[in-house]
Amino acid sequence: MKKLKNFNTYSVMLLCLSLIVLPLKNIFVSIALILFTVISLPSFKKENFKNSKKLYIPILFFFLMLASLLWTINFESSLFGIQKQLPFLVIPLTFLFLPKLSKQSLDLVFKTYSFSMVLFSLYYLILAIFRYIESQNTNFFFNKELVPIDPGAIYMSVFASFALFYFIQIKKRSNLENIGLNVLIIFVFLLSSKSIISIDFLIIVCYYAFFTDIPKTTKATTIITVGLFLFLSIFFIKEVRERFMIEYETAFVDNTSDCSQNKQVQTVHIVSLKQAWNNKNFNQDDFFPGTALRVYQVRIFTEMLKEQNIFFKGFGLEASQNQIELKTKQHNLFYDYRNYNFHNQYIQTFAEIGFFGFIILLLLVSINFRNAWINKDFLHIAFSITMIMLFLSESFFCRQRGIVFFIVLYCLFNSSDKREEQPT
Repeated sequence: MKKLKNFNTYSVMLLCLSLIVLPLKNIFVSIALILFTVISLPSFKKENFKNSKKLYIPILFFFLMLASLLWTINFESSLFGIQKQLPFLVIPLTFLFLPKLSKQSLDLVFKTYSFSMVLFSLYYLILAIFRYIESQNTNFFFNKELVPIDPGAIYMSVFASFALFYFIQIKKRSNLENIGLNVLIIFVFLLSSKSIISIDFLIIVCYYAFFTDIPKTTKATTIITVGLFLFLSIFFIKEVRERFMIEYETAFVDNTSDCSQNKQVQTVHIVSLKQAWNNKNFNQDDFFPGTALRVYQVRIFTEMLKEQNIFFKGFGLEASQNQIELKTKQHNLFYDYRNYNFHNQYIQTFAEIGFFGFIILLLLVSINFRNAWINKDFLHIAFSITMIMLFLSESFFCRQRGIVFFIVLYCLFNSSDKREEQPT
């Protein structure tokens, strides 16, 4: 605790807690944030206020969402959404009055968080082993079977990946840190999120190419080794290989049949990207793999823009789901697809709070990346790139844990003291 200079010790502890409890039920996340806010109240004094434009942007984002109550097509859903989006107001506002974090304080937060993700990973892996012993079913080690539906494979992949990047950027790792790194690599890979694995691979290659001082031959060898490990793992592990191969077939092959994708019907037809964009109507046995579904969701968003006057205002916060359901019926999709959101945060924002909300979101991610690049902070760069790319495939702000993960890290990175050297 001697390292916690110029910052309230309890606030740092509660920031750690708000990140650590992300894999748990939302009630624990809410309690941690409430405690953080309450403990920080004594700092809300005029002399402590600092003028930070970077922290104004998420607050402006919140007020635009709040304003959507005036025109929303579903007031009840929008009002519920406002409660969920409160961290965009509360957390930046609190940071405006709190002293800046030193590099040491920031490192302590991330170190604590990262080791907690290692413990979560070990817990899920041990649980999978016990379930496998009982059933002899290897599916318990992969994807949605490895973790509970809440938080889900995508969110756990994101949380574990950030911890993985923390361990990677440590120049001289201890044995315990090396163990943590390897546990997280295995865990992220078994979760089998195609987008997260691809993003992580790209960021790791960038780290060894641009952020390390090792000789060029060593860099090249490391990058090639990482690439071969990824390729061979995908090639030899059936469950992971199938998830990647189905996306390949989606992109290049029409009318592929499969008997394993949908338990509701005996045989399903895998929809290609071309069909997802062009077909006026679909059949009940059509199955949309991840990329095809996202292409279809982009398509129906463009249809909504043409058919309804939503360009500047949107439908209202969290008021777009009914419109997606109507499109599901219009195009004769299997009824389960009515429950899917846009799976794209940029489009989700545009559809719900309009063009200006979309612009503010772009400002958030671009300023976050710019600040990371200026400070040459690898962990910050990894976070900013992950968010920019993940928003293309997930509506990350539709879940409370997604909101909290983004806004807490955004405020931590963009209000910390960069004058000190980063600890190794």
